[in-house]
Amino acid sequence: MSSTQTVTRFAPSPTGYIHVGNLRTALLNWMIARKAGGTFILRLDDTDPERSKDEYADAIREDLEWLGLTWDREERQSARLDRYAAAADEMRASGRLYEAFETPVELDLKRKKQLNMGQPPVYDRAALALSDEERDRLRAERGGHWRFKLDQSRIVWTDGILGDLSIDAASVSDPVLIRGDGQVLYTIASVVDDTDMGVTHVVRGADHVTNTATQIQIMQALGHDHPTFAHHSLLTGPQGEALSKRLGTLSIRDLRTQGVEPMALLSLMARLGSSQPIEVRDTPEDLALNFDLSQFGAAPTKFDVAALRPLSATVLQGTPLSTVAADVAALGVPDDSADRFWTVVRDNIHSRAEMADWWRLMTEGATPEIDAEDAEFVKDAIAALPDAPWTDTTWAEWTSAMKTASGRKGKALFKPLRQAMTGRTDGPDMASLMPLLQRKPRI
Repeated sequence: MSSTQTVTRFAPSPTGYIHVGNLRTALLNWMIARKAGGTFILRLDDTDPERSKDEYADAIREDLEWLGLTWDREERQSARLDRYAAAADEMRASGRLYEAFETPVELDLKRKKQLNMGQPPVYDRAALALSDEERDRLRAERGGHWRFKLDQSRIVWTDGILGDLSIDAASVSDPVLIRGDGQVLYTIASVVDDTDMGVTHVVRGADHVTNTATQIQIMQALGHDHPTFAHHSLLTGPQGEALSKRLGTLSIRDLRTQGVEPMALLSLMARLGSSQPIEVRDTPEDLALNFDLSQFGAAPTKFDVAALRPLSATVLQGTPLSTVAADVAALGVPDDSADRFWTVVRDNIHSRAEMADWWRLMTEGATPEIDAEDAEFVKDAIAALPDAPWTDTTWAEWTSAMKTASGRKGKALFKPLRQAMTGRTDGPDMASLMPLLQRKPRI
């Protein structure tokens, strides 16, 4: 398929924040478009006027921009209601869209009766048997909803991840496309948009497989071929538990607040559920170059938010000062010390927020807990240490002098002095750190 033909889309509903499940769908579609040099559409599914909020639409854009997932154009479904109405009229005229009047309570009773009789809970199409007089009477009592009349044959397609799929349409209820209050539902809006906008590839969660089958028939009813569908596995927690109840705490903005680096998150999500190893890349475009949808499998995929911490550390280790210069300056680090500061701390942090702890140590000094057997040695060592400022040679000169004075060497020499100066038992190279320290420890 040539680059000018490839069109993908991400269609979030602006009724909440993007979470890791949404992001996976967005990223896979984005990478398909970018690898092919095609078009990526941000399409806001805002046909529910009660729940759709501009603040959530703004948040979706902000989160995608933070991640570097740029879009080529934006569409809003609320601006396309006339187009959906025209498609509905077309299907009414061809006999594929019919009005039904059951209330939710009545439908629930029907389902329970079918299940009690050992039958699949599929809508019985009772509305098709109504006379014109009965329809008029029911329409006067309640708003009718509109169902698509499925051709009860087998629906087959080749899925980009799951392979050859086949669903018997007779085992599926005729889907409701328009509610009794007139609200257009996702199933028809998505079909009309995908066909009108020339979408060639649709990647989404495995929970959409049945929905895809019905949408294929709706597209055919409107005279269109369907795009290439692919259904990725659903995410679980690290022990295989359902993640759906936790998605509210795994929003992109929450992860951002926790200090997760965008490329750590993208690098994980780009390979999660595939046979390829997770590798930190520098840019989203780098991820797209190596993307291969065929490497993804159908098995539920474990997501552990704890994996983002070491990945963020890896990202920061390869990050130049120019990228974090504003964060460094905001701490109060002088310009002439910024490069040394970042070089020293970047291998010892998991988030940018941790830079503040190091700068506080450098400017205020440490208050370490010293082991009893080292207390006298550390007291003598601090007394022997000249006052700041210190240089690149101070650590070597100081430890050499203390080795001679105490007879200590190796770990017994270096560990207590590091702990005294930093309050930590590990960390940056002390020779590089000493020129940044401004005070003796508080002992």
